[in-house]
Amino acid sequence: MPGGTRPVAPHELLDDGTGVSRCDLFVVGCGNILRGDDAVGPTLVRLLWSHGDIPQGVRMLDGGTAGMDVGFQMRGAAKVVIVDASSTGAEPGTIYRVPGDELAQLPPIDGIHTHSFRWDHAISFGRWLLGPQFPSDITVFLIEAAEFTPGGTLSARVEESMRAVAEVIRRDFFDPLRDSVEITDTGNLRIDAALAQRYFPAHVCGLKREGDVLVMIPLASQANGGALLKQRTPSGDRALLVREVLDDDLPVGRHTVTWDERRAVLLVDLAPPS
Repeated sequence: MPGGTRPVAPHELLDDGTGVSRCDLFVVGCGNILRGDDAVGPTLVRLLWSHGDIPQGVRMLDGGTAGMDVGFQMRGAAKVVIVDASSTGAEPGTIYRVPGDELAQLPPIDGIHTHSFRWDHAISFGRWLLGPQFPSDITVFLIEAAEFTPGGTLSARVEESMRAVAEVIRRDFFDPLRDSVEITDTGNLRIDAALAQRYFPAHVCGLKREGDVLVMIPLASQANGGALLKQRTPSGDRALLVREVLDDDLPVGRHTVTWDERRAVLLVDLAPPS
């Protein structure tokens, strides 16, 4: 370069000084919702949202046909899951889970029009654009389409496969990210340091049971009453006695928790796993 100026890499042009929005998992559904089975990706994302209970650290996107935007959106994600329709001539509803090492071998993007971007183009574009910021852990699910009729809906076999893929995503990608607590046979609830600090910075909470849910209410100080989350490890893990609230009906084991934004309480699911 003239004057010894170093070329600027594409990812350096994205740095606007505001930092990167990071997430543990980015799930994106690609496809055209107006062309029959091509809608399987966006429809799956909406299905996951309708189930609720999305773990913290998960970002989701109806990517539509904007493959180039998907490349930008991958920035800051530790893991990426992409769902799209395929058309290989296989049996409709066939599910392909593309291994990460195969994705690493995708050729550079070249001569592709923005209106013909597919999932593989989005990955190649994202790798070029993000450079060292490109996620190293990407999984692609492809569902073989039956038809792409304009204005059509998902065919029955593709919809069935879509629901199966949604369950795989929940099991393999959502469940490891879910916050949880442990209830011991001595009637104590154990909560790790990060979770305790996030929701109970004063280390005090109120407790009440609502059916199969234990409600943990953050309190400002012990002057307001409530139960003390006592430190149990040098790293800051905490524990509190819940035996009285549970009336000795102790569901021993680990239980998922969710934050209820409207009530500003942490909900512990006491029901046994289905």
